[in-house]
Amino acid sequence: MEERKDSSNPRENFTPVGSKQEAVFLEGPHSRWKELTYLFQVVREFIHGLRKLHFVGPCVTVFGSARFKETHPYYKMAREIGQRIVGLGFTVMTGGGPGIMEAANRGAKEAGGISVGCNIKLPKEQQPNKYLDRWVTIDYFFIRKTLLSKYSYAFVVMPGGYGTMDEFFEAITLIQTGKFQKFPIVLMGKSYHEELYEYIQQMLKAETISPGDIELFLFTDSIDEAIAHIEKHAIEGFGLKKRRVIKPIAVLGEQRPATS
Repeated sequence: MEERKDSSNPRENFTPVGSKQEAVFLEGPHSRWKELTYLFQVVREFIHGLRKLHFVGPCVTVFGSARFKETHPYYKMAREIGQRIVGLGFTVMTGGGPGIMEAANRGAKEAGGISVGCNIKLPKEQQPNKYLDRWVTIDYFFIRKTLLSKYSYAFVVMPGGYGTMDEFFEAITLIQTGKFQKFPIVLMGKSYHEELYEYIQQMLKAETISPGDIELFLFTDSIDEAIAHIEKHAIEGFGLKKRRVIKPIAVLGEQRPATS
């Protein structure tokens, strides 16, 4: 049966603002050739991201809002967290944009560590910040989220909006369901996340999550506590050691990120 055009249908009035290819793909079934072309685009972007980030080393990914300015207390907190993370020997990875992402990358650079970003093409609020040693810009959100997770042994979730909450709950879900190993997750900012934490407690009371699920993340305001948690559960927990040096292969687009 042919679908009737309806001006009240939100899909008819929708104008994609990010990746046009992704928006078109999610409309529904298309021709076999168009679906195959899309899959090739996805594979190509995955390969590009994987080659670009292959030598960044073990990372800690910091999530948070793009909207906090340099003078905001959370910006200052993320900047110190970036400094402390590289002190453990990790690379700091973020979404590559401004705000909390910039602050964490900035802290990493100031402490002499490696700072990388996985940027996403958006119409606003998302340009690579100036504190990145290496970054990749991605069209598709699901590829970006995979890359942000793939190289990380811990996640620090700072105050943020929908995107930050999406990243937080996806990481917890993947650990809860056994798709990830039990990497440490730190939820920073007690006053900001107070009602979120209460809501998670309500999930526990309603038995939509298990008692052990509440232990999948650390809820704190203390940077010292956060760093100790990462050191215990990421470094000691996974027995991380210095990796052997592997020579990049230029023809595959591999490079080592240069530190300042």
